[in-house]
Amino acid sequence: MGRTVRIIGAPMDYGANRRGVDMGPSAIRYAGLADGLERAGVDPVDDGDISMPRAEERDPDADQPIGGSAKFLREIEGVCMRVSDRVAATLADGEFPLVLGGDHSVAIGSLNGSAREADLGAIWFDAHADCNTPATSPSGNVHGMPLAAALGRGAFSEFDWANASRLRESSIAYVGLRSIDKHERALIRDSELTAFTMSDIDQRGISAVVEDALAVATDGTDGVHVSLDLDWLDPKTAPGVGTPVRGGVTYREAHAALESLSRRNEREAFLRSMDVVEVNPILDEANETATLAAELTASAFGERIL
Repeated sequence: MGRTVRIIGAPMDYGANRRGVDMGPSAIRYAGLADGLERAGVDPVDDGDISMPRAEERDPDADQPIGGSAKFLREIEGVCMRVSDRVAATLADGEFPLVLGGDHSVAIGSLNGSAREADLGAIWFDAHADCNTPATSPSGNVHGMPLAAALGRGAFSEFDWANASRLRESSIAYVGLRSIDKHERALIRDSELTAFTMSDIDQRGISAVVEDALAVATDGTDGVHVSLDLDWLDPKTAPGVGTPVRGGVTYREAHAALESLSRRNEREAFLRSMDVVEVNPILDEANETATLAAELTASAFGERIL
């Protein structure tokens, strides 16, 4: 076996607009994640799930930032701090942290923990930009805010638990954006973030886009965090997500993207941490989306057809 991959379950749905994504970690495990990682040549060790109270027992509007909305912010803070600590401890032990969501707000903890001791780049496989703040979010759902939180934008500038101090805008690359609101569009245009949309993939092909994204994320950094939101894929391929957007990547494009990442990582060993998020078994069909999540994760670690 090669590197040890520690699986950290974060069954949180506080940041989502639909219930069910808290069952994502169990569904991905059930879909054969550990077996796929073993076939890829790494040693999976399951660290279990982070415990958290039920959303029904909490007030979503408690502790709101001034001039904005971020539902369940107190609960998300607690979960993300625990995720961050586990990610940082895993890296300190020389192992690889693989966080299973839950909704995409768990990435606040993943990024914070991974960036504690390293200059971090990030690849964001997602239909959405996830850079709203409490003041700009139309819904108040924090799964649309993790990058804003990690970069300390807006009200998040006051929250040390959210900020990933060694993550820079210039080292973040989106791959496959196709659903961006007007506030995010303006922010991306005025920032140092690099954004590759579905139009870029249509015109240039997935492998070329991923190579360019990796060039951004590895330039001057100590490692790269990969955040894989399953709504990045077309909903016909991945139906079990809470915020589906038609026109996403295909099954083979997704595998090609993660295989390109893995091949380059074999040469340069830049991959530092990863989260896989937004699998909602309630909305899925025969655990299809969870199975795809497990397969794509294995591809990221080197599983090949031959």
